Amino acid sequence: MDLKERISKVITYSELSLSEFADEIEVQRSSISHITSGRNKPSLDFLMKIKNRFPELEWEWLIEGEGEMLKKPVIPTETKATPEKSKPTSLPDLFSLINDEAFGITESEDRVAPENPQESNISELLDEKQKISDSQRLEIPKPVIPIETIDKQDVKIKRIIFFYENGKFETFEP
Repeated sequence: MDLKERISKVITYSELSLSEFADEIEVQRSSISHITSGRNKPSLDFLMKIKNRFPELEWEWLIEGEGEMLKKPVIPTETKATPEKSKPTSLPDLFSLINDEAFGITESEDRVAPENPQESNISELLDEKQKISDSQRLEIPKPVIPIETIDKQDVKIKRIIFFYENGKFETFEP
């Protein structure tokens, strides 16, 4: 049995379509088609991806075609009856602990030591009205533009420039 036939047998064993098999071992779909048709030979990387996805395959069978396709399960040589070990009790889930009446009381680790703040919390000392006024937006004073009187000289407009919101502008010269 040649390598392309062994890969076809692995695909049959996986019970996946060619495209699903390609997705499963993370290769391009066209590479599966090229290998199964005999156009291309698989790379070592391709074979490693098959082996990593299907660890139950015998490596020697996949590479050389020798031996069995699947690894045989290991059967212990000793068939002595071993006494059953008691199964460890499973830990309760988080939500069952919440319903426990003694939750937080029985464990000394459950107590949380109060933290000493490094900064004083001044806002606790202020009364409610002060807190509200502190949280209000500050009003920005409007700038006062001094109005200059123009001398009674003969003043003429030289140029008017209009700036638009979209960044364009126009100039007008009378």
